[in-house]
Amino acid sequence: MRVLLVEDERKTASFIKKALQAENFAIDCSSDGLEGLQLATNKAFDAIILDIMLPGLDGLGILRQLRERKITTPVLLLSARGHVNERIEGLNAGADDYLPKPFVLAELVARVRALGRRSNESKAILLRVGNLTLDTVTHQSKRGDTSLELTAREYRLLEFLMRSTGRICGRMAILEKVWDYHFDPGTNLVDVYIMRIREKIDSNHEPKLLHTIRGIGYVLKEP
Repeated sequence: MRVLLVEDERKTASFIKKALQAENFAIDCSSDGLEGLQLATNKAFDAIILDIMLPGLDGLGILRQLRERKITTPVLLLSARGHVNERIEGLNAGADDYLPKPFVLAELVARVRALGRRSNESKAILLRVGNLTLDTVTHQSKRGDTSLELTAREYRLLEFLMRSTGRICGRMAILEKVWDYHFDPGTNLVDVYIMRIREKIDSNHEPKLLHTIRGIGYVLKEP
């Protein structure tokens, strides 16, 4: 699982990060609300942990903007107050779970893992971007009426891109999700496979769906 943690208390963030890494989760961290919103918008995560009290933009503000942008990544809210009204406000804003501070790290890990399972169970069977479709049960893909022949790795890459529609996918995120690498091998592996996917989904079709964001990564979206 890849988890985004947005928490401005350094000790709390450090404890959470170490606990999740011990369970083999990949963690991205931010201590600022605006930066956290940017990360949550531009990268694909399996779950997001949001503190409510944050500089720049509070957790509820981040949550509302994510849901307005149709980003459905499961969110666990953290708060030092834990009042009933605040919990209700958070859940009404689109949170999937709520944990008051102080909390037991083992419980937080269990809740994040449960959110990840829930996210995987609810993932769409048929993915669609424009007239590009991918059936995640049969692994069949089409662009319009044209069937696409994909290798197993190409399928994983296309599925990741389609599940991240509209969000920029950096090379490291692709390596982690598609190859299970947690390091940069220093090769053009990602670029080669992106070229193969682009050839299959875009070469004879309009509009082009796979776009390169120079120096950052790739994004699959309609113009």
